[in-house]
Amino acid sequence: MNVNLTVNGEDRSADVEPRVLLVHLLRDHLRLTGTHWGCDTSNCGACVVLLDGRPVKSCTVLGVMADGRRVETVEGLAGPDGLDPVQQGFLECHGLQCGFCTPGMMLTARALLDANPDPSEDEIREAISGQLCRCTGYHNIVRSVRWAAEHATNEAKEAVS
Repeated sequence: MNVNLTVNGEDRSADVEPRVLLVHLLRDHLRLTGTHWGCDTSNCGACVVLLDGRPVKSCTVLGVMADGRRVETVEGLAGPDGLDPVQQGFLECHGLQCGFCTPGMMLTARALLDANPDPSEDEIREAISGQLCRCTGYHNIVRSVRWAAEHATNEAKEAVS
């Protein structure tokens, strides 16, 4: 089946079998390997991407279900002006160690901040609750998302001034 989708703002297409999962469409057919394939049971969240702006575990979505839709992967987070505040927050606050969960965590954080620019610690923890990190204990991930929220808000205020 031919699948046409917009990935990180770019129109893409791939010919895939109907049973191919979105994670494999992205990694194997489109060569976007930033989306990690983890547990294959939807428990770990390493494969999270944004589908029409909402976080989904791409190991639970068929590639053909993304036909005509917008997919954002970690490769699309940075913009022409540099890193996304979420990426910068993970860098500044040491929100990663091995990095395996990081792409999914960052995309979940981006979706959270798009919906709620100033989330509380509890709201951040709830947003990332469907994802596993075996290294950090989540404290620095939460700090990273708070850093991104604070700095994105400051950037927005400066842009208006």
